[in-house]
Amino acid sequence: MTVAVAVLDDYQSVAEGCADWSVLAPDAEVTFFSDRLPLVPELVERLAPFEIVGVMRERTPFSRALLEQLPDLRLLVTTGRRNAAIDVAAAAELGIMVSGTTSPGHATAELAMAMILSLARNLEAETRSMRAGGWQVGLGRDLHGATLGVVGLGRLGARVATIGLAFGMHVVAWSEHLTTERCEDVGVQCVDQETLFRISDYISIHLRLSERTRGLVSEEVISMMKPDAYLVNTSRGPIVDEAALRRALEAGAIAGAGLDVYGEEPLPVDDPLRVAPNVVLTPHIGYVTRETYRVFYGEMVETIRAYLDGDPIRVITPE
Repeated sequence: MTVAVAVLDDYQSVAEGCADWSVLAPDAEVTFFSDRLPLVPELVERLAPFEIVGVMRERTPFSRALLEQLPDLRLLVTTGRRNAAIDVAAAAELGIMVSGTTSPGHATAELAMAMILSLARNLEAETRSMRAGGWQVGLGRDLHGATLGVVGLGRLGARVATIGLAFGMHVVAWSEHLTTERCEDVGVQCVDQETLFRISDYISIHLRLSERTRGLVSEEVISMMKPDAYLVNTSRGPIVDEAALRRALEAGAIAGAGLDVYGEEPLPVDDPLRVAPNVVLTPHIGYVTRETYRVFYGEMVETIRAYLDGDPIRVITPE
């Protein structure tokens, strides 16, 4: 019997071309969905026929309420090893296996640095001027000699810090449990939170979202920043108080921001952040590169094939 496979969240309709799905035939038939259904009843109706569902991490939520209404679902494959949008414990209780893929990660660090460069050189305003027939409209800033503050010195934070060092920046780092030894290994200065936000010219956030980090960059913390400093968030939207950030941008209390992640995604068309001044906005594309997608979807195919062969791989268990 042929197994029905759904691949969700294929926003750009590229999943089919990023992997060799033919290796699943004739045991499975794959259907790709590029639209997004935000409501549980709509998702239940769509997914009812499928035994296997592949998802892009943290796009479509799979709550207990949704999983309980999908009795035929047996395998849920997410890109990446972590997906906060999946209730893994509920899936385990319901007999639904959850598996993941590896995640290269470096693409997000590269985007963070691209945002810093764009903000430093006022690229959006200069590009608009050129397209309108104008010429120079502002004064850029050097990265060389500037201070880069990295919030979170894990895999991605360390990569951003290393790139900053290559640009000749003075790099400082902080997170709640960061050690001096870790900072020395990366070649950066370990400071406390207040010092980082007060002295940095550019601040880049690289933390996992948790109850501890939710709202970490609060109005009080943003108020510590220099008026000519920039905040970049390619991590998770809720780490930053978006309303407080917007107020700071509108008041000119900070120089600008670069955002790739938001509290609600996709960002509503009427969200005030879309028209906030001095902000570079991208639609959560940190990991959206050809090379990363080839890993994501290639390993999704491997995972499904292994499940069909009775030898599951990369299984994610409740923490």
